[in-house]
Amino acid sequence: MKLGLEGKVALITGGARDVGREIAVGLANEGAAVVVNYNGSKAAAEGVVAEIRERGGKALAIGCDISDMEAVQAMVARTVAEFGRLNILVNNAGLVIRKRFADTTPQEWKRQIDVCLYGTLNCTHAALPHLEESKGEGRIITIVGDSSRIGESGLALGAAARAANVALMKSIARETRAGLTANTLALGLIETAHDPEFIAANRDKLTKLYPLRRLGQPRDVAPMAVLLASAEGGWITGQVVSISGGFSMV
Repeated sequence: MKLGLEGKVALITGGARDVGREIAVGLANEGAAVVVNYNGSKAAAEGVVAEIRERGGKALAIGCDISDMEAVQAMVARTVAEFGRLNILVNNAGLVIRKRFADTTPQEWKRQIDVCLYGTLNCTHAALPHLEESKGEGRIITIVGDSSRIGESGLALGAAARAANVALMKSIARETRAGLTANTLALGLIETAHDPEFIAANRDKLTKLYPLRRLGQPRDVAPMAVLLASAEGGWITGQVVSISGGFSMV
């Protein structure tokens, strides 16, 4: 299936590793030019860019703390200056603090909300004028955990911030009149580089929670993200799509 992404430009936050990396490569494989945003993973981001360029694609790595609105505005401006447009925004960057809520501190609340909620607000607000100029081709895809819909012990902070992202995407889907779509992908537990000790210590117990009897891999997420970014996904908006191996069925 040709997904019609040739000539499109995508910005993927947290695009250097894991889910973000797979989405960036997936979009590039369909012909999109991609901007790989990173904060502390410069070498990994440059590696993704090199891989895409070796295959004949267009890519650029831009470092930016998405909780900083001025830095985000500069990143979007550089994207448009480099590639001439911005059609697709993937809000993927996040921060996980796995801790019982009663044991958390206000400083931890602020940092997680700054990244997981204000990061999405900043990127979406900065990108929106360019996405709305895309003549029906503008796409916003926001990645959250399924805890944002059903709650999860130890993830209260992230669940709260990400639940706000779900509401934001639904509201933007209703507000736009430019053919722009806004959707959310809600993920089950994905095996990434962020929390390997927790997964290793609890693998058997965790796997039993999933009807498919395995945890997710970053490659499990990218195909749906690419579809939603494409012309074929142009009549899907305001939705929360669960990619969770059956962990949640609501």
